[in-house]
Amino acid sequence: MKLFGTDGLRGKAGEFPLDPASARLVGEQVGRRSGGRVVLGGDTRESTPGLIRDLAAGLRSSGCDVALAGVVPTPAVAELVLALSAGAGISVSASHNPYQDNGIKVFGSDGRKWPDSEEEAVEKRLLDARGSPHPGPLPPGEEEVAAQDELAEIYLRRLAEHVPVRLNGLAVVVDAGNGAAYRVGPEALRRAGGRVAAICDRPDGRNINDGCGALHPQVMAAKTEEAGAAMGVAFDGDADRAIFAAGDGRILDGDDVLWILARDWNHKGILRGRPVVGTVMSNYGLEHALAREGIAFHRAPVGDRNVARRMEETGAPIGGEASGHVILPFSPAGDGIQTALLVAAVLAESARPLTALATLEKTPQQLRNVRAARRIELDRLPELTRAVARAREALDHHGRVFLRYSGTEPLLRILVEGTERGAVLAIADELERVARAELGAAG
Repeated sequence: MKLFGTDGLRGKAGEFPLDPASARLVGEQVGRRSGGRVVLGGDTRESTPGLIRDLAAGLRSSGCDVALAGVVPTPAVAELVLALSAGAGISVSASHNPYQDNGIKVFGSDGRKWPDSEEEAVEKRLLDARGSPHPGPLPPGEEEVAAQDELAEIYLRRLAEHVPVRLNGLAVVVDAGNGAAYRVGPEALRRAGGRVAAICDRPDGRNINDGCGALHPQVMAAKTEEAGAAMGVAFDGDADRAIFAAGDGRILDGDDVLWILARDWNHKGILRGRPVVGTVMSNYGLEHALAREGIAFHRAPVGDRNVARRMEETGAPIGGEASGHVILPFSPAGDGIQTALLVAAVLAESARPLTALATLEKTPQQLRNVRAARRIELDRLPELTRAVARAREALDHHGRVFLRYSGTEPLLRILVEGTERGAVLAIADELERVARAELGAAG
C-alpha cells in the first residue's frame, strides 16, 4: 500500500492517513527529521484547521517551534521555509480535489518537496501505527493555534521581488477558486499595479474548486471577456497552478504559458541557449514551436517534482505542465500567483493584447479521465490493451496514445494526440468506453 503519491499524502479528510492520530504522527516525524522551526499553512477546506492543529501538536511534541502561516498557498509555505531558514514546511491541502478530500505536503529546508526516501520512512511509520488506539484529546493549550499574519506579508514581498515591470493599471480578472489564494492572489496583482476584479474569493469551507478555479476556468474566461479585461487567471485550491484567459475569452493552459514566457525570455537573452522542460502530457505543438525558435525541449514524467528534477539535470530555467504548474528559477515550488505576475508583466511591457502573444498552435489532443477504484496494471486489462494497439495503428506514427494512473486521484488518464481532430476524438471516445467497461468490471 502506497500512501504518498506524486503530491504528498492525499485522501478523505478524517480517514487514514488523514485522521487525527496520523496527522500527529506525521507532525512528530517531520519534526524529528527537521528540527528547529517548521512552517505550517493550509487552504480553506473545513477539515484543514483540525489537521493543522494535530500536525502542530505532533511537531511540538518533537521539540519544534511552529510558524503558523494560516490560510496561504502551498508555494507560500515553500517560500517561507527559505525566508525563515526553517527546517521544513508543511502545507495542508488537496489542491484541485473536492472539499471532502485533504492532503499533507512536506517541504525540506531547501523549499523543495521532500525526497522519496523521507516520505517512505514516514509512510512505514504510518502503516506500522495504523489501528493503534486513538491518542485522545489534544493537551491543554493545543486546541487552538493562532496564525502569524506577518508570514503572509513576507510571502507577498517575496513575490514582488521578481516582477520585472509595473502593471500600470492592467485589468485582470482573478478567480481564486475559493481556495488558499483568495486574499493573497488578488492582493499580489494589485500591489504590482494591476486593476483587479476578484471572483470566487469567498470560501466557506466547502466551495473550494466547486465549479470555479483552474479546473473550471470557463467562469473566469467569460468574466474576462465580459469585463473587457486584458487577461484573466484562475488558481486551483492551493494556488500552485494557474490557468489563463485572453481578452477574447480564449482559455490558455500551462503549455501556452511556457510558450509565452520562454519566447519572451529567449528574445531578451534570459534563456541563453538553455532548454525548456515539459512533461509526457505536453502538447507536441509546444515542442515544435520551441524548436522553430531554436529552443530545446525536454520531457519529464508527470508531476512538478519530476519537472524540477529534469530542470536540474538539463539546466533549464523554466519548466511546467499543461495543467498549469510552472516552475521558475527563483521559486522553490510551482507558484500560480508568481506565474500570473510574470504573464501580466510580459503583457504590460509588450503593450500588446494577450491574443497576440498566445500564438502557440497545438496539435489536436483529447484528455479523458476514467474513475478507477483499483489500480490494475494496464497490461492486465486485455480489452484496453487491444484497443490501445488499434488506436496506435490507426494513428500510423502521426500521433500518440498515452495512459497513466493519476498520482493524486483514483483516475486513469487517457491522452490521445494526432493530426486529425475527428480521428483523435473518435479514438479517445473508444478508449474511454473500453476503459470504463473493463475497470468497472474489474472493480
